[in-house]
Amino acid sequence: MKQKETVVYTTKKRSMMQESMHRLVKNKTAMAGLIVLLIVITLCALAGFICPEGYDKQDIMNKFISPCAEYPLGTDNLGRSMLARVLYGGRYSLFIGLAATIVAAGIGIIMGSVAAFYGGLVDNLIMRFLDAFNAIPDLLLAIAISSVMGGGVLNAILAIGISSVPAYARTARGPILAVKEQEFVEAARALDARDRRIIFRHILPNVLSPIIVHVSTGISGGIITAAALSFLGLGVQAPTPEWGALLSASRQYIREYPYLVTVPGVCIAMVVLAMNLFGDGLRDALDPKLKY
Repeated sequence: MKQKETVVYTTKKRSMMQESMHRLVKNKTAMAGLIVLLIVITLCALAGFICPEGYDKQDIMNKFISPCAEYPLGTDNLGRSMLARVLYGGRYSLFIGLAATIVAAGIGIIMGSVAAFYGGLVDNLIMRFLDAFNAIPDLLLAIAISSVMGGGVLNAILAIGISSVPAYARTARGPILAVKEQEFVEAARALDARDRRIIFRHILPNVLSPIIVHVSTGISGGIITAAALSFLGLGVQAPTPEWGALLSASRQYIREYPYLVTVPGVCIAMVVLAMNLFGDGLRDALDPKLKY
């Protein structure tokens, strides 16, 4: 008699990162937000090919032309293509939002990590210092810093980044307080590892989830703050386009030519909404409590 062959089917178990990515891909709203962001980033990156004339080419004879085939988004008071100015302006808005978030996250994570790891007097000094900054709304603090430092892209990045440091410090401090007493940290201390190595090689990789989520949503906040500074004349300076600066330059024509204000306003709202949708989906994907 022939012996029956038994076939054993095994399913490959996903890693934690693979499981998080699987949940993120299944989140339709997060993917919709990501697709919108990728489209906007691609269009802004290809601005030189889409609008080879540049963002500052003036044609007074064609000023205030409503959206048409030749000028899909119309022209402004100097005959400049709004499509070109919006695409080039998106580069500055997205860059400022990303760079300011990197500055804020870098400083805030270091301060929050040091405060949580050492505790005691160090924790009190750092957190009370940050509380003094946190007592002032982020936008007002950014306006104050930008007023002192002056306008410009670099100063706007520093102003937005510095004003956002307390939030990132608190985001890093909370999880580290819970992790630093676990066994693997005690084992690293027993092996006489340096404090810097324990913080950056052992603790931070285990608390990255809330930090990553905060960074993803913080970029949208940086874009809004950058637009607000430029609208007030404290951010990107003319003739450099930026979505907030485009709003500021077009506000006097809002009744006669509303498209001049509508176009950059819609761009800001669309990018911020897409970033928040993606950030919410990323938060849900990285939360182990929502696995099942």
